[in-house]
Amino acid sequence: MIERIETGIAPSSAPINDAVRAGKQVWLVAIAEDPATGEIVSGGIEAQARRCIENLDIAIRAAGGTLANLVMVQIFLIDSADAPGMNAVYREFFTSQPFPVRATVVVKELLAKGLRIEITAQGVLD
Repeated sequence: MIERIETGIAPSSAPINDAVRAGKQVWLVAIAEDPATGEIVSGGIEAQARRCIENLDIAIRAAGGTLANLVMVQIFLIDSADAPGMNAVYREFFTSQPFPVRATVVVKELLAKGLRIEITAQGVLD
């Protein structure tokens, strides 16, 4: 059975979830949206990457885990030049082994205007 995890980030009126759980497995998605305002954060890739990972952290905690429970992370960027800034922020949050397996993909664009990064992740809860 798939369970929607209420994170307080994704609008409940939208036909999307930012976290779901099936047993001990959890699937998450995060964008650089300020949960308080619903607006995409400004300030470049570092600010957007930080907000994105903070939202990922909020979502995994709502599911009963932490970032240490993640086993796979997929990062979507609209510009390969953003990779160094994103990596610097990523290292602030993922500091010890075992790191999640990660794929970084450069895409033409993301759906929300002004969005430079989107992250999906999968985890296993204790």
